[in-house]
Amino acid sequence: MAGGQGPYTLPPLNALRMFESSARHLNFRVASEELGVTQGAVAQQVRALEQHLNTRLFDRRARGLELTEAGRRYMKPLQRALSLISDATQELKPATTVVTISVTPSFAAKWLIPRLGKFSDSNADTQVQVLAGNGLANFQSDGVDLAVRQTKPPFGPGLTGELLFPMRFIAVCSPTIVAESQIRTVEDLTRHVLLHDAHGMWPVFLERAGVAADVRTLKSLRFSHSSLAIDAAVSGQGIALATEALVEDDLAAGRLCRPLDFAVTDELGFYIVHPRSPHKAGHVRSMRDWLLAQSHGSRQTP
Repeated sequence: MAGGQGPYTLPPLNALRMFESSARHLNFRVASEELGVTQGAVAQQVRALEQHLNTRLFDRRARGLELTEAGRRYMKPLQRALSLISDATQELKPATTVVTISVTPSFAAKWLIPRLGKFSDSNADTQVQVLAGNGLANFQSDGVDLAVRQTKPPFGPGLTGELLFPMRFIAVCSPTIVAESQIRTVEDLTRHVLLHDAHGMWPVFLERAGVAADVRTLKSLRFSHSSLAIDAAVSGQGIALATEALVEDDLAAGRLCRPLDFAVTDELGFYIVHPRSPHKAGHVRSMRDWLLAQSHGSRQTP
């Protein structure tokens, strides 16, 4: 047919991609690394393309590749054609929306990240961006859509929040510590190294248990994040006071154990906070509902 319309006589698309990459880099090895195939596969595909076109596209020199005149003429329109194919393909793909969630580093490491793959599996139209930090979100200039924070109502003008789980502090340690020593009371804990984090809840924990002890005189290690204190407990360095939800996976896997049943609940809780009228309302609602479902499922796990 006239006017460049079909029927088309096209070389294999794979060979065209390998030629285009090799022509940009003038190097089969670099092209192979870019495309994730072997150098031999690239060279073979380029030779097959030259045979198909009955035209030599490269001069193979000792110092590397050089495009022939035919190769240079073929390169530019081929790049435009591949770009058009890429653009057309992207237009057919379902649009994705990025939802940005702001969380503390310890919540991210010990609770959110191990579960996040489940959300992606069931929400293909949503990409999640996790911002881990202790700063408060303003939901405007920072681009945050929703946050999980240790807080309590009220949440500020224009904001709403749902309780994800309470901050219930429990003592945890490596099973080896329990195996090697007798821990029957909270006072027994004070004979071990106490692992502190930024919450500083050990004095409250001991006081509510009726233990008269000056924490400053006890053996201690101090950490800036809860996740670090928890990891230190896993490695057997002492006894950590941790939010129960953040150690449930370690407890279930046997990396940690509870030497005592005593627990202290703080007035703060982990809350999901977001604007009352958020941008991307449907996606924010999906993320919020998923977080709540994960939390409820965790509480029902024996």
